[in-house]
Amino acid sequence: MSRVTPSPDLVAPRRRVPTQARSRARVALILDAASRVVVERGVDELTTTAVAQEAGIPVASIYQYFPDRDAVLLAIVERDTEEMDGQIRLDLAAHQPASVAELIETVMGSFLAVYARRPAFMRIWLRGRTNAAVHEHCMQHNRSIAAELFPYATAVGVIAPETPERVGEFVVEMGDRMFQLAFESDPDGDPFLIAEGRRLLTRYLEPYAARRA
Repeated sequence: MSRVTPSPDLVAPRRRVPTQARSRARVALILDAASRVVVERGVDELTTTAVAQEAGIPVASIYQYFPDRDAVLLAIVERDTEEMDGQIRLDLAAHQPASVAELIETVMGSFLAVYARRPAFMRIWLRGRTNAAVHEHCMQHNRSIAAELFPYATAVGVIAPETPERVGEFVVEMGDRMFQLAFESDPDGDPFLIAEGRRLLTRYLEPYAARRA
């Protein structure tokens, strides 16, 4: 079986970023500071004043890039989901899965690697759902992940090509809910729930596995 590279769309930018290096560095400083506030104090404690103090910059500097705290939260989520897409693409390119179990293992591992590097993301996703833009972005991200992974899985011969596309959407949504449950009870992700979620998703997808000669 020939190697198939995941679509570059998995790493397509989901937000506009400043073009000048100095501005990009300032935005990165703001988002890193905001992420620390979220992790150390909680989503409810995130304010533009708190971010400015954490970053060591004037509050006015934040308003040059973000109109309010909700825009900062959305920018963190956009950055982190873009990183997830890139991690999935890298991991699938490095290890093309040969079975449903390997596909689930690889993709879940990609998400977990980013969650470990970007702990603010799950805290925002769990606690920041009153932010309609964050909620919509995450729902759209789930749809885009399914839209990219499903044809990839059929192309590499892991999933049967006649499988309904909604199966892929359902698997991504189930995985999202499983991660929410695992990180709700443990900020580092409950290992038992993650392992059970991996087993559940694998068992669900196995009837749709491609038949090999």
